[in-house]
Amino acid sequence: MEIDDIQTSNLDALALEVTKCEKCPRLREYCALIGTKKRKAFLNWEYWKKPLPGFGDPKAKLLVVGLAPAANGGTRTGRFFCGDSSGDWLIRALYKTGFANQPTSTSIEDGLVLTGAYLTAIVRCAPPENKPAKDEITNCMPYLEEELRILRDVKIVLVLGQVAFRGFIDTLRGEFGLHSSSEARFRHGAIYDLGKGFPKLYVSYHPSRRNTQTKMLTWPMWIRTFQKIRHELMQATHNEET
Repeated sequence: MEIDDIQTSNLDALALEVTKCEKCPRLREYCALIGTKKRKAFLNWEYWKKPLPGFGDPKAKLLVVGLAPAANGGTRTGRFFCGDSSGDWLIRALYKTGFANQPTSTSIEDGLVLTGAYLTAIVRCAPPENKPAKDEITNCMPYLEEELRILRDVKIVLVLGQVAFRGFIDTLRGEFGLHSSSEARFRHGAIYDLGKGFPKLYVSYHPSRRNTQTKMLTWPMWIRTFQKIRHELMQATHNEET
């Protein structure tokens, strides 16, 4: 079996494990509630309601790590950053920098294909008020750890928001022996070299509606991060070929 096929098979197996997860009763109950008390605009939808697996290219060089599925976004559609305002910003940026084949993500049947990028999150179920408990984050960590093992081509990780930033750093410390992150602080636009054997870390505010509407995160700030990532990956590819 080819390496690509093995990675795909391993991601498929992990996805099945994730969707069956029942580790966090509070989150599972909340997702069931969301699927019952639907927003008026989505009354005809059959909500996903299950924990969400990652999505994207098994050969990804960019890994995007968010906080959790949106209540009426991923929890409804079954895919991270799909069907909500955060997804609108993310997929448009990925499209404009060559990681996505289309600028929108509205359902798991919309034809979206990511090339060189993979989407995941610290928590796989929507938490009430977007605030997962510490033990819920801990329960989800093994899934991110396994994705990092499978996605062996990842060169850059982009974390969205402070919780994702802290969760990702803790994952590397706990399971992968990271020791060089003492100077890493959450700050939009920060870039950290975590040392040999680890991907470079890019940091951004989360493209939540609150952050974008208050202009804490503007489109120029946002797209600049993806342009820097694309430039760095292109430069790395050029260096490998010469």
